[in-house]
Amino acid sequence: MALRISVDPESATAPFEQLRAQIAEQARAGVLPVGYKLPTVRGFAEELGLAANTVAKAYRALEADGVIETRGRNGTFVAAAGDAARREAAAAAAGYAQRARRLGLDRAAAQAAVEDALRAAYGEE
Repeated sequence: MALRISVDPESATAPFEQLRAQIAEQARAGVLPVGYKLPTVRGFAEELGLAANTVAKAYRALEADGVIETRGRNGTFVAAAGDAARREAAAAAAGYAQRARRLGLDRAAAQAAVEDALRAAYGEE
C-alpha cells in the first residue's frame, strides 16, 4: 500500500489543505489503515516538491483532528480517527445542547436548528 497524494499548484485550495484533506480522506476510507507510518515531514516535502513547513502544517492539522499521531522519534502514524471524530462530535453536540437550552430554545427548535445546519453542511436540500 502506498500513500497517493497529488498537490495541484494551480488550485485555489492551499497546498497544505490539499495534503490534509487527502490524507484525512484516505485514513477515514481505510485506504491508510490505523498504524500506517507516514513519511517524514522533510522526506514527504521533498517528494511532493513542497516546503517542509507546508507538510508540517498539514500534519499539525491532522494531529489536531485526531487523524494522525506523532510518536516522537518513532514517526507519525495514522490514528484510530473514527473514535476521535466521534468523541469530538459528541463534545460539540453537548456544548450546542447546553447553549440552546440557555438561549431558551425548546427541544424541537434546537433539533430543527441542527437539522438545518447539517443539511447546509452536507449540501442537501
